[in-house]
Amino acid sequence: MTTWMKPTSDKSKTQDASDYESLAEVRYQLRRFLHFSERAAREAGLEPQQHQLLLAVKGLPAGARPRVAELAERLQIKHHSAVELINRLASAGCVKRHRAGADRREVLIALTPKGERILRALSDHHRAELRKRGPLLIEALRRAMGTNGSRRNPGAGRNEKNSNNRRPRVES
Repeated sequence: MTTWMKPTSDKSKTQDASDYESLAEVRYQLRRFLHFSERAAREAGLEPQQHQLLLAVKGLPAGARPRVAELAERLQIKHHSAVELINRLASAGCVKRHRAGADRREVLIALTPKGERILRALSDHHRAELRKRGPLLIEALRRAMGTNGSRRNPGAGRNEKNSNNRRPRVES
């Protein structure tokens, strides 16, 4: 039996319809944001994974080095796929490779000014979308984790696609 199929140790908790609804709502809200992100990347002239790689380079935690292996891990892709993404971004003038100081075998990836401009514009757009739609995702996560004490109205926000004036209420 694979790890994900092993029963949980909490035998007192049984799944009911609202558990599935809350998990489905999390997936729905995540997918909405990912769809927005994919569309925004394409409108900026990038493939979604190219945008993700630019963000991974710029957003690496302190102390992490922008090596191909690290970037592949951050994007959850194979090493050769990361190399191909880097090749395409380098051809487009968005990233450059350079050798590390002492160990000349180590290749590090850096954003070019063009890559910085594109990433800044996309990030501004993404932050605005998160301000707008993030409360729905937060609420869905809270319901799925059972941390807000409420399971009512699991589909809230699904049909508010064109409603820019409504702000969902998020319990704290």
